[in-house]
Amino acid sequence: MTRREIHEQYELENLSPLATKSAHTRGRVTPAEKCIMRTEFQKDRDRITHSKAFRRLMHKTQVFISPEGDHYRTRLTHTLEVAQIARTIARALRLNEDLTEAIALGHDLGHTPFGHTGEDALDRLLPGGFRHNEQSARVVEFLENEGRGLNLTREVVDGILNHRTVCSPATSEGKVVQISDKIAYMNHDVDDAIRAKILAPGDLPKYVSDILGSTPQKRIDFLVENMVESSVNDIHLSPDIAEIMTRLKIFMSNNVYSGQLMHQKERSKISKMLELLYEFYMGNPGKLPQEFFARFSENPAQTVADYIAGMTDRFAMKRFEEVFMPVAWEV
Repeated sequence: MTRREIHEQYELENLSPLATKSAHTRGRVTPAEKCIMRTEFQKDRDRITHSKAFRRLMHKTQVFISPEGDHYRTRLTHTLEVAQIARTIARALRLNEDLTEAIALGHDLGHTPFGHTGEDALDRLLPGGFRHNEQSARVVEFLENEGRGLNLTREVVDGILNHRTVCSPATSEGKVVQISDKIAYMNHDVDDAIRAKILAPGDLPKYVSDILGSTPQKRIDFLVENMVESSVNDIHLSPDIAEIMTRLKIFMSNNVYSGQLMHQKERSKISKMLELLYEFYMGNPGKLPQEFFARFSENPAQTVADYIAGMTDRFAMKRFEEVFMPVAWEV
């Protein structure tokens, strides 16, 4: 037996009935030769971490736009926190850790520059709207490798596509990532908001510290333990804790995500910048990189949205400066 086959057999004998077994994967759109060392889900994890889209996450905003300071979360650090939380839960529930990690590492590959501000801007501009989970699936299915995609297993693509709260992942591992994403961003966004002095520790609703815990670490530990204890026949938080998380999200939306004046001013600037870039490339497709220009005629709006969504924060600002800012010249 190869090392892959030994690991597949281990999964069949030891993982929970709720787990997705590597040997039972629904496969890839394009069949590929199996590795003698790695399972199919381990291959997917590696393909994601070696992708250009994954590397770009380090220069994409999580919540705070162009923050001054090295300790605010980026889209990459958020992704790694989700992966760590999700793996902890998957291990405790005897689910497939490799599948869980692959989904977690790929779930935000399609996020725009400037976080949800960028997503909202493209959602207004693109006919039919823009949703980052669908774009993440588009990245791994089509955009990476110059239009060839990463050819991931169907289970990983499903988890990436359906990680938003309104969606329904097909696997237990996808459900773990879906909730882990919420656990991660709820807690690190509170932490970053306090660091930015948008919130003071005493501003948090009393139920947060009384029930979930007084620090991000305690809250994450509590939520992970609650999820493990509650997930007997399905993957979920207990109903009372899920309700508290919903209330906390509303609080953060009102007081951090859209309620801070300085942040609103920056949001307006970014929305206008991306709108102008979108209009420029729609009118000047020859200025697009060759791989995007080559398929512009197939779907102009989607092609331009693909290009802008793949930009990092600093690359978007650089392109804007090159296109719209005057350049000094000498006589």
